[in-house]
Amino acid sequence: MMGARLSLALDGGWLVWPSEGRIALLHPSPDVVLPSIDRARAHIISDFKPDALQLQARGFDCATAAQGPYSAAVVCIPRAKPLARALIADAASRTEGVLVIDGQKSDGIDSLLRDMRKRVEVHGPITKAHGKLFWVTDVGGEAFADWAAGPALTEGGFWTAPGVFSADGIDPASALLVEVLPEDLGRSVADLGAGWGFLSAHVLTRQTVEEVHLVEAGYMALECAKHNVTDPRAQFHWEDATTWRPPQALDTVIMNPPFHLSRKADPQIGLAFIRAAAGALHAQGHLWMVANRHLPYESELQTLFASVEELDGDRRFKLLHASRPRRNKR
Repeated sequence: MMGARLSLALDGGWLVWPSEGRIALLHPSPDVVLPSIDRARAHIISDFKPDALQLQARGFDCATAAQGPYSAAVVCIPRAKPLARALIADAASRTEGVLVIDGQKSDGIDSLLRDMRKRVEVHGPITKAHGKLFWVTDVGGEAFADWAAGPALTEGGFWTAPGVFSADGIDPASALLVEVLPEDLGRSVADLGAGWGFLSAHVLTRQTVEEVHLVEAGYMALECAKHNVTDPRAQFHWEDATTWRPPQALDTVIMNPPFHLSRKADPQIGLAFIRAAAGALHAQGHLWMVANRHLPYESELQTLFASVEELDGDRRFKLLHASRPRRNKR
């Protein structure tokens, strides 16, 4: 998508890369195509661990945050508008040359283009494949300074950040789950897809808990969790929860797994979380999870666990408790 739009801009002579210096790419997809850019000059900024691993496997230099200075930068806008604005502000402050913005219409590229035209001269756009690409050649360090955003306190005194799941406050599904967690969760617990740490903070109110593993693929979310969960029993893992394995079998796994990475729901993500939970627990271990009511998780739970029950939830969310993973079904 971006590659096709970028090729049109370059082939038409409208956009020209600087001859020297590093070029930053913020928030690209792992299959990103970079026409006319020497891979050695590209610096990928990605805080999502699975994407970063794929990009590194392709030979790209990756980091979780922009470093600069850069001779040019490309921002691939995410779905969350506050994060998109923050990425643009960050790139603008670190870029000495052209700043390229690319995104899909479904992710708000049109409104972002209108907003930027009110501040600076914008070139383009190139429209193709349900998206747009445009660029700024003289952005200036302060043009988008008010768009910059970092971690901020939300209700309950928790730190969150733009683009992090439930950045505006406590997720109602997670709030529902903490109400049904038993007092005895065992000694070792993992919070898969821990986000900014709401569930783990509640688990650590149990005195019998000796360790909680917060496993989160989003680097910024995990950094927020470190602000929110300061108990020395907490261990933080920037990892894909579907492939992470604990150092030893766990007593309990808790989770509110994601069910989409784009606008389209994908139950396979939650199913992968369930399989990871079953593999992480000992033979008498317990899984406590919450999910949107329409998601089809029960069959996989019944395959992987000897006991599965649904607890009292509400019209939107279901609470599921599974125990005793079947080792021959892992």
